[in-house]
Amino acid sequence: MNNEDDAPMAEALQRGDWARCKWAQGDPLMEAYHDAEWGVPMHDPRDLWEMLLLEGFQAGLSWRTILHRREGFRRAFQGFDPAVIALYGPEDVERLMQDEGIIRARAKIEATISNARAFLTMQEAGEDFTSWIWSFVDGAPQLGDGQTVLASTPASLALSKALKAKGFKFVGAVTVHAFMQAAGLVNDHALTCPCRAKPGQGME
Repeated sequence: MNNEDDAPMAEALQRGDWARCKWAQGDPLMEAYHDAEWGVPMHDPRDLWEMLLLEGFQAGLSWRTILHRREGFRRAFQGFDPAVIALYGPEDVERLMQDEGIIRARAKIEATISNARAFLTMQEAGEDFTSWIWSFVDGAPQLGDGQTVLASTPASLALSKALKAKGFKFVGAVTVHAFMQAAGLVNDHALTCPCRAKPGQGME
């Protein structure tokens, strides 16, 4: 982080008015997620794929809703193993449609299966999902200005188009931007948030 970014943080800390990003305040689970996970650079391909799917389920909903059901999703989708999910058939879709632990949206469930197959197709072609995803930010997190709340960016639009070309679904530019923020490809912590300096390590 450069000196221009350090100054507002230092001033906020001196005044004692630093705080978590507003979206994470008021819910213990959201606060814990913000402090330990949101914006921390993610490099495991399975973790990246899971986050992309969860952000797809968030479309039209709040992240709070998804986070409170994340363990339900992991259970229902058998640990988000793409090799397992790619084999799901109509009976699995119906099973998931009856599972109250997840968001029971047929189109999103079917997209998850399709996305598992797209992920495996890339893998079988020798494409490293992690390297491919990170190539859209030149391998390093992009630093937001800490003040502007963007719905999408040129990078998220480019990644969205590329994902769709690979066969992924529910990966619009807005969803992909949220994914990039969550997975640490973009550091969008607020200027007065301690996690801006070191995502996942700033609320000690």
